[in-house]
Amino acid sequence: MPRPKGVSVRLRLTLSYAGFVLVAGFLLLSLVWLFLLRYVPDGAIEAAQFVPNRSDLLRAFAPRAEWAMVFLVAFGLAGGWFLAGRILAPLARISDAAELAGNGSLSHRIRMDGDDDEFRRLADVFDTMLARLEAHVDEQERFAANASHELRTPLAITQTMLEVARKDPDRDVDLLLERLQAVNTRAIELADALLLLHRTSRAPAADDPVDLSLVAEEAAENLLPLAERRGVSLEVGGVAAPCRGSEALLLQLTTNLVHNAVVHNLPVGGTVTVTTATEPGAVLLRVENTGPELDAADIPVLLEPFQRGRGRARTPGADHAGTGLGLAIAQNIVTAHRGELRFVPQAGGAVVTVRLPA
Repeated sequence: MPRPKGVSVRLRLTLSYAGFVLVAGFLLLSLVWLFLLRYVPDGAIEAAQFVPNRSDLLRAFAPRAEWAMVFLVAFGLAGGWFLAGRILAPLARISDAAELAGNGSLSHRIRMDGDDDEFRRLADVFDTMLARLEAHVDEQERFAANASHELRTPLAITQTMLEVARKDPDRDVDLLLERLQAVNTRAIELADALLLLHRTSRAPAADDPVDLSLVAEEAAENLLPLAERRGVSLEVGGVAAPCRGSEALLLQLTTNLVHNAVVHNLPVGGTVTVTTATEPGAVLLRVENTGPELDAADIPVLLEPFQRGRGRARTPGADHAGTGLGLAIAQNIVTAHRGELRFVPQAGGAVVTVRLPA
């Protein structure tokens, strides 16, 4: 959070130490005046007046100087201890918060008030780090729960098929094997998607030169048979869009977006349009389809793992496994390339726009 500019800890410590030196010097000079200089006359010394010698001055000053030194040492220690405690109190709060975080409590926040200085900036950074760690742990726990649930589904289906087949003396073995193979294929695809999602969320993107228009053409060519089987017209156009990144990940990104646009299109006669463009400092990939109209409230949900939104349940058949991970993987790839993904519904379909640094 923004704070007004305050005095730095270094300056505060410097002023504190200087203040104690100043006080000590003032006390020392006062002792010299009270117990030494007042014995020395100011002006001409007459023969009748008492003139103290070195021994007289030492006898008058030395005992007081010893007591003054003891007092200054004690005063300096007590004052320094008090000031250090006041100045370093924020550090103790940060240390306590770090200990709580080390014990697993990530919800604690320091929320240190006061003007901006080194300790308060450190507290703000620590609070931000705890918030990110808490969000990351929550995301991992949610992902693990969803993944275990999704992976359990094909196993439960397989178990049910086997139990039914065991009790049915007239079972069709060929049909059973076909169904088991379909369920097993879906489980393998789901496991591969989980691994890819994990890899794209952690591995940094490469920095190779890539032409996004060529990637779009390759993805469209790979998915053309799927589009033809579903009666969807697949069109590719645009200009050369050079950028830097991982060609494999960008191909996976484009493939996921085009695949999603094809399988969520009109039953017959739909269209998917893939175009590339450039703008100052960026390249654009635009995927548009003519599928059923989406609810705007579903857009943030669709980018989360295992989420499909209302009206986007699994589509049976070999063309679409329906893991709910395609858009989440695409979002991770875009983030790894320091880009931006926008999902905008329109009347009859949706438009997904990816913006990457040129």
